Amino acid sequence: MPSSPRHPDLPTVRDRVVVVTGAARGIGRATAARFAEAGARVLVGDLDTEAAREAALAIGAAVGDPGRVRAVHVDVTDRASYAALVAEAEAWGPVEVLVNNAGIMPLGPLLEQGEASIDTTIAVNLRAVVTGTRLVAPGMVERGRGHVVNVASAVGRVGLAGGAVYSASKFGVVGFSEAARGELAPHGVHVSCVLPTVVATELAAGVHATRGMRPCTPEEVADTVLDVVRRPRFETWVPGYAKALFHTSNALPRRARDLLSHALGADATLTHVDTGARADYERRAGR
Repeated sequence: MPSSPRHPDLPTVRDRVVVVTGAARGIGRATAARFAEAGARVLVGDLDTEAAREAALAIGAAVGDPGRVRAVHVDVTDRASYAALVAEAEAWGPVEVLVNNAGIMPLGPLLEQGEASIDTTIAVNLRAVVTGTRLVAPGMVERGRGHVVNVASAVGRVGLAGGAVYSASKFGVVGFSEAARGELAPHGVHVSCVLPTVVATELAAGVHATRGMRPCTPEEVADTVLDVVRRPRFETWVPGYAKALFHTSNALPRRARDLLSHALGADATLTHVDTGARADYERRAGR
């Protein structure tokens, strides 16, 4: 199957096995599609089995090769379930790329967030990233190649009120990824973080981008993930100019930083949300 003109054939991806978690919707689905377009064999992992099957069928049909994309049920908070996903992938071939994308974002005041919601947020967003990396990294180290891409968030660098636990989980992903990179790089294994700002998906329903920013599309993030695998680097923001804004702000004294955050409306990004637009998502996320 000829590769997409927009996403040319990648020697490191064609016919390689790629696992994407949280791939039934949003960023994960778009990422699975991009890798399939580039000729990879893709496992669409998700807790929602039916949605994963639908996504895999649609992606397979779009690339003209249904056998190139498979749907697999996975609960990333359950090590045995994640291990079963990796085992199924390895029966197809060695896992060359793992995209730890599964994530949830319950929002609300810290003192009102339920214990179960806190535990689930950390389990899905952070613990699962550790689990997935530990499951695939031994094989990658043995082969001397491989790439783990962890989808973090801009709030993994900039903590915002209204999303304290979510932010903590994403800060954890960035810190874990940086340390894991230091350990695995000598063995030829890349570890990268992708940090989107607000993305137009169900997870960000009712959340408005800060002044001067626009919501990203899932496809923009997916393009970035694919490009990071093509040209490995540790940290990539989406959109790219957000990184410059972060570093500029971070160089300021705390008071000046707070004033800038208020001027841009960043301090209210996760507190002044449309709760009605988020109601269905929050119920599914278990807040």
